[in-house]
Amino acid sequence: MAKNNDNKTITIYDIAKEAGVSPSTVSRVLTNNANVRPEKRERVQALIEKYNFRPNALAKGLSDTRSRVIGVLMADIRNPFYSTVYVACEDAALARGYRVILCCSLGEIDREVEQLDILKQQSVEAIIQIGGSVDAVITESTYIKKAKEITRQLPIITSGKIDDVPCYRVGIDAREAVRLLTEHLLDLGHERIALAGGRLDVISTFEKYMTYCDILKSRGISVNKRYVFEGGYDYDAGYESVKEFMAMKEKPTAIIAINDFCAAGVIRRLVEEGYRVPEDVSVVSYDNTYIANLLFPKITSIDYDYDTLGKMLADTAIDVANGENLPSFRSVTPHLVVRESSGERR
Repeated sequence: MAKNNDNKTITIYDIAKEAGVSPSTVSRVLTNNANVRPEKRERVQALIEKYNFRPNALAKGLSDTRSRVIGVLMADIRNPFYSTVYVACEDAALARGYRVILCCSLGEIDREVEQLDILKQQSVEAIIQIGGSVDAVITESTYIKKAKEITRQLPIITSGKIDDVPCYRVGIDAREAVRLLTEHLLDLGHERIALAGGRLDVISTFEKYMTYCDILKSRGISVNKRYVFEGGYDYDAGYESVKEFMAMKEKPTAIIAINDFCAAGVIRRLVEEGYRVPEDVSVVSYDNTYIANLLFPKITSIDYDYDTLGKMLADTAIDVANGENLPSFRSVTPHLVVRESSGERR
């Protein structure tokens, strides 16, 4: 602790009294919180330097009432996409002195609403939501009502969007991801390109579908709606899609799976039916999780730079909680990782 000329120990309360501010304002200056007016910050900072003030841990703990906790709400942590994003997000938060509380909604809206309340009760400073209601093309009214209530008290950062609710968005450039995959296959000579898995009421999947249509049309290729198999985001969706595709007279020569899980199902069914990958059918996917390297052949997949995505999510949550003025939307640019599962059309 610092001392004045009378050899009296200087406390945070002395700094506050001399600066004409509250002790909590001094605490915010000490923790570099952005929610302090410049003139007050200057007065406090001058006194901190004057007395060479350094609060001990106990005094700092008593004066700083912030939780330094970020809530993370995810659709399904069992999916390697979500788990990889979560780990990157937590690592980035820990590096800035924040802890993370994780909730898994399994895509159930009632569970999401309940978990938003739980996170608020845990005094988190911001909530990051990835998947679930924020992925819907049209947000459910029940969720909108709860999200509006939450954002009156703390910020929500999403990977998607919430209709009629002010929130910060950190997303992946889905259109660029589709362009990379589709043009990769087109350049290999494929024109009969099918889409396996996903649902068109999910905004990221809908954007992928629309971009796929635009790219085919720009190359003079008609869009065959029979080449689009809606299903889930799992192994079964990929497995079932092949049954539909390979029963057609004009079979697709390439399949874009909605994620690596789905791609595993696609490849398994193709092999069971006697097709070779990529000699007979090329298979590509999104997410570039560890699964892409485990499959045989290894999967050509879109990578989202998870470290950058996780850091951007965590930094946005922390910076907004600290009162910083940030853009409402930020995005991560994906890149294509070419492996063994895609090849020239034969």
